[in-house]
Amino acid sequence: MSDLAQRLTSTQTSLRQWLFDKALPIWWEVGGDREKGGFYEKINLDGTPCDVDRRTRVAARQVYSYALAKTMGYEGETDRPIDQGLAWLSGPARNPENGYLYAVLKPDGEVVKGEFDFYDHAFAMLAYASAFAVRKDPTLEAAGTAIRDAIVRDYSHPIRGFEESNPRTLPLKTNPHMHMFEACLAWLEAGGDDEWKRIAAMIADLCLDKFLHPETGSLREYFDGDWNPIEGEMGRIIEPGHQFEWGWLLLRWTKMTGDAKYAKAAHRLIAIAQDYGTDPVRNATVFELWDDFSVKDNKSRLWAQTERMKAYVKLADAATTPAECEAAIAGAVSGAEGLQLYFNADIEGLYSDRMRPDGTFETEPAPASTLYHIICAIDELATLSL
Repeated sequence: MSDLAQRLTSTQTSLRQWLFDKALPIWWEVGGDREKGGFYEKINLDGTPCDVDRRTRVAARQVYSYALAKTMGYEGETDRPIDQGLAWLSGPARNPENGYLYAVLKPDGEVVKGEFDFYDHAFAMLAYASAFAVRKDPTLEAAGTAIRDAIVRDYSHPIRGFEESNPRTLPLKTNPHMHMFEACLAWLEAGGDDEWKRIAAMIADLCLDKFLHPETGSLREYFDGDWNPIEGEMGRIIEPGHQFEWGWLLLRWTKMTGDAKYAKAAHRLIAIAQDYGTDPVRNATVFELWDDFSVKDNKSRLWAQTERMKAYVKLADAATTPAECEAAIAGAVSGAEGLQLYFNADIEGLYSDRMRPDGTFETEPAPASTLYHIICAIDELATLSL
């Protein structure tokens, strides 16, 4: 067995064991709130829940995580976490007047942030797709499409894409569009209707036409109301983790559509994120660059390491030669080894979220929202073989 094959097998095995034996149990047994419902936002490093205000995206992401765990063959508890997350989305987090979701709630259900948040609704649609994939319950499809149709009705941009609020507030952002794209692909894979495909196609083309820099191919984050990069420093920000994530999504879309233009954009995004946004000394993808590819913020968040893994898995899947495939697998394994650096908590199943530029980690509670990134990356890595 080659060295790369050994590294691949080792990381696949150790990550799956960590996920199944440690992470999934603790994020339900400690992270699920049996009394008030929903999920705790964080777990302290001593293993106690951190009972702070709760973002609706966390409940949605935990539904996704435990639904995916079920498809991966995890034999621990999955149905109760899925049920509890769905109950939070349809109960405390739901605005009974218009059917939209509150973005942030206190643990007792009091609304902290009630205005529309595009990002949280994208994750709600992903949650319903994930639950539908394992249950085929038509009420889940109805819930997902109801949110989608309301957003199309109330928040469509006059030309393409979606607004952040109504009346409009700026900047417009690529990140919620990325997760809307992700939700559309999940629904298409789960058997959703053609409207998901229409929206996915619109977002994919908006990305290529407006989000990407016409000269460098990099992805911008913030835009004015006409989809021009917003003036000033905000318009110059690049997040390497999002470059990897868009690359992963666009390669999935390429496989669905057969259109090579999306793959070309994806390859460029991934190359930028690797060449300029990943520190070879720490084996870690950094948080932010400027649009000249100089480093803006050298901290490294855990989630970006998972997106690096996922992007390289899809490059391997799309490879046209054995050499290309092997190089992509090497990239995925390197990303997986970088991810494992974050699993340094005294209590197994928890993790660090932020690596400092010197390679040490911030001491802070582990965020529940990150499990979604981790389980997806581990599932993707499991598809590779040499």
